[in-house]
Amino acid sequence: MTGPEISRLVGVYDAEGTLRGELAYFVGARLGRAHCSLCDITHGLLRERADWRECREGLPVPFATFHRDDQPDEVRDVAAGRAPVVVADTDQGPVLVLGPEALDACGGSGEQLVAAIEAAVAAAGLRWPEPA
Repeated sequence: MTGPEISRLVGVYDAEGTLRGELAYFVGARLGRAHCSLCDITHGLLRERADWRECREGLPVPFATFHRDDQPDEVRDVAAGRAPVVVADTDQGPVLVLGPEALDACGGSGEQLVAAIEAAVAAAGLRWPEPA
């Protein structure tokens, strides 16, 4: 028996996607008042980290990112108010893969995030698509 097949991964940042939200997070993070472990993994001071881009490109499915305010409704339902999270879109619906604690445990490392995703996918009985 095979489990649900993943078509993409969705990361949700613990921040708002508006200009005001981005600025508030940037300032808050510098002052130690705001923290998003997914942001730490994917972004440096101003732009996407090259090491994350390399890790993301090695995944067998696309990895899309959203903010709390612009995430798809089905992802919002599965996240149940938690952020940051990683959700797998599957052929049987979305599945929460990693919550805030698991993302914190990655310590800002894209490689650790990929390892955590792979372990969580296996534990949940999900499967990657067959290579083309």
